[in-house]
Amino acid sequence: MKRFTIDRDRAASDDGPMFIGSVVRQELVTQDHAATQRVTAVTFLAGARNRWHRHTTEQVLVMTSGHGIVATDEQELEVETGDVVLIEPGERHWHGARPGHDMTHLSILLPGEITIDE
Repeated sequence: MKRFTIDRDRAASDDGPMFIGSVVRQELVTQDHAATQRVTAVTFLAGARNRWHRHTTEQVLVMTSGHGIVATDEQELEVETGDVVLIEPGERHWHGARPGHDMTHLSILLPGEITIDE
């Protein structure tokens, strides 16, 4: 058994091509810890979001604080603390904070590929 703690002080800024705006990430469960899962706490600051993208595996997003949006080509959900969203493999989507708000979620993924569509 292993325990991991969400701690924003351990998060690192991520200005990679996936994100629009200011984002900090804390890798919680990595492939060093578990062979088949990855869990990351991602905080989107002041309306930041990620670009349209898709995964080859399912993605689960667990909202832990703030107010955000999860969108696909067909639907846009406003989400908040306590909401859980399942994104199907290959489904084009983006997620992030609502304008003027911060939002943190846990991203839970199995190993796979990610494609940025923008």
